[in-house]
Amino acid sequence: MAKGRNGGSRRKDGVWDPLKSSSTDKQRAEAVPKTPQTLSPAYRLAYVDEDFLCREELRPIRLQLELLKTEMMLTERGIKSTVVMFGGARIPAPGQSAWAARNDIQRANLEAASVYYDEARKFARLCSKYSATLNFHEYVIVTGGGPGVMEAGNRGAADEGAPSIGLNIVLPHEQAPNAYVTPELSFNFHYFAIRKMHFMVRAKAIAVFPGGFGTLDEFFECLTLIQTGRMERLPLILFGEEFWRSIINFDALAEFGTIAPDDVKLISFVDTAEAAWKIVQDFYEHRE
Repeated sequence: MAKGRNGGSRRKDGVWDPLKSSSTDKQRAEAVPKTPQTLSPAYRLAYVDEDFLCREELRPIRLQLELLKTEMMLTERGIKSTVVMFGGARIPAPGQSAWAARNDIQRANLEAASVYYDEARKFARLCSKYSATLNFHEYVIVTGGGPGVMEAGNRGAADEGAPSIGLNIVLPHEQAPNAYVTPELSFNFHYFAIRKMHFMVRAKAIAVFPGGFGTLDEFFECLTLIQTGRMERLPLILFGEEFWRSIINFDALAEFGTIAPDDVKLISFVDTAEAAWKIVQDFYEHRE
């Protein structure tokens, strides 16, 4: 805070605020003499008491905090729109072994799927190259922050010197965020629901690569929001038409009547990064 002539203070946003800040009182509370009273959990300031914040009754507060923290930091960074990239954590980079394979068939399939790592990296480069013309405020790459396709997305942005976002989640087997996520934009979540919101709130395009249950969950969440009109229509692009049509019979859903025939048109299939970027360009009428 900036000190005024009469000892008052202004916040970073310029608003006059004569009250002592929470951080100041936090430091003062930490400096008090150690006595049975001050060492008691009851004496802790509520907003720095982790045990208190983790109580079941405070779940609504924790949900709000996870929503606010990422939103505030992205806003402060000036990020106005993103390109979302979903895809399998188990897909290796070209030339690397399939660490997640449980048998020879899986190993062969996953290592052949490394082509999607390459295309994800290329697609992120194309998006980031355009983002550079907008001072990296628009079309910023966002991934789940993990390995595989997620790593490829963040890596492609790094190839262009662009920032990129990683939205990790705490899992029993979770690894550290991949090395290509911009450190200041590397977030961690407890709540899947809040993490999903942050994927969606700035999305201008969504690219989905082959993946497992998590990828399918994210894809159908986006598709349902668009289909039901809860989200504006935007490019929803599936990389690898052969893969997707082999695991989901979209036309059968339409034929059976559980979706409208035109709902299939909400999805675009591509096999290359160039084709995907052209869909985004055409949708928003961009020009090179």
